[in-house]
Amino acid sequence: MSARGRFLLDRRAFLGEPAGGLAAIALASLARADAVVPYRPLIRPGEPASARPALFTPKANRALVIFCSGALSHLDSFDYKPELIRLDGQPMPGASGLVTFQGEQGALTRSPWDFRPRGQSGKMVSDLLPNLASMADEFCFLHGMTAKSNTHGPAENQMSTGFTLDGFPGMGCWVSYALGSPSRDLPAFVAIPDPRGGPQVGSNHWNSAFLPAMFQGVAFNAAKPLPHLAAPAGLNPMADRKSREYLRLLERKALARNPGDSELEARVASYEMAGRMQVAAAEAADLSRESAGTLRMYGADQADPVRAGFARNCILARRLLERGTRFVQLFNGAYAMGEGVGNWDGHKTLVKQYSVHAPILDQPAAALLADLKRTGLLDDTVVALVTEFGRMPTFQKEASGRDHNPAGFTVLLAGAGIRRGHSHGATDPFGHKAVEGVTTIYDLHATLLHLLGIDHERLSVYHNGIERRLTDVHGHVITGALA
Repeated sequence: MSARGRFLLDRRAFLGEPAGGLAAIALASLARADAVVPYRPLIRPGEPASARPALFTPKANRALVIFCSGALSHLDSFDYKPELIRLDGQPMPGASGLVTFQGEQGALTRSPWDFRPRGQSGKMVSDLLPNLASMADEFCFLHGMTAKSNTHGPAENQMSTGFTLDGFPGMGCWVSYALGSPSRDLPAFVAIPDPRGGPQVGSNHWNSAFLPAMFQGVAFNAAKPLPHLAAPAGLNPMADRKSREYLRLLERKALARNPGDSELEARVASYEMAGRMQVAAAEAADLSRESAGTLRMYGADQADPVRAGFARNCILARRLLERGTRFVQLFNGAYAMGEGVGNWDGHKTLVKQYSVHAPILDQPAAALLADLKRTGLLDDTVVALVTEFGRMPTFQKEASGRDHNPAGFTVLLAGAGIRRGHSHGATDPFGHKAVEGVTTIYDLHATLLHLLGIDHERLSVYHNGIERRLTDVHGHVITGALA
């Protein structure tokens, strides 16, 4: 008999062996008890877009994300650095021969725009964006934000989807999946591209990826509303109405013959939603009813078609939010025109480029926030002004602009549940790296979901053997930013 067999003949050894196995089973059971239980929203096939309750009482019922594509420089807008001013023109201490994304760096360079104290909080904000600066008391400035990539495409992906790789749902898709829409007639998630074109990774920002397709964002703007909403020329209105009534009759008969067919119910629901959107989406995008005073406040009366176009997009964002759209992602900046031409990617001639881009963003975005506050929508809307990463405190060697910097930048929050007139976190004295209250994009996403009543650790989808979530396996709510 083997040594193992002789061991099991011993009564005490025999009893001890299964006891150890039972302990392992008990330990595994305890581990499962402590594990996070995934949250699966109850989605009715016949009404997949209908509003669903949050996991807990939310502070916000809707969200607005203003995405400054191209990486808006925190050092020239919201992050005041006296040491950068004092040591202007000198090498950055401890960074001799520093090489970043586009090559070797030159000397430390102060912002060309002066910083001034704003509002009752006295927050120092630059003259680059004077209208947004005047609303400093509405914002919580997250100065310790960090990103995982120093390349625009992957960094844009991470800011909107939580992952640097392609193939993951946008944050608006996750919110739409979890909460549905308060409106039966409008999409839960609308993406509004800049009048100059789309962001670098395009539809990755609003693509549903492995979530059901109906939770992807619907992309349109004031200049290019949803296509095919109007009936074709020559179509008899009476014949059109009779055709739709007959179609509804056929749908009801098909559903009666196939009770419980969720795919059929979802298909019918999508067609009915499209029918309702023909009226509701056209009305929401019709800015002709806005007063001359409103158009002037936003800057929609400007002669510059880009400034006026972005202003009209901001008005469209407000109209969608007040009509029940759950999540609006508004883009400022586009890549179709090249590096820094139509976006915030200020590598070569920062002053020249930003002097063009700043007026496009500033007045309309500030007017949008003021309008949300005036109408009371800001009380239950969370607003985030984001960009994919920051810029360097140095100018690039032999250039007059700043290179990419994911090690520290600023994101602004406002609205429901946000601590107003507050700064959270900090970069080092030159604005190069986050050193206090360091936060990640995962933390930002966790915080936005938390304000909407969603536990970021529980909202997940089982895909390819993995419980996928917006925050991957990371993220903490930024409690210091909450009221």
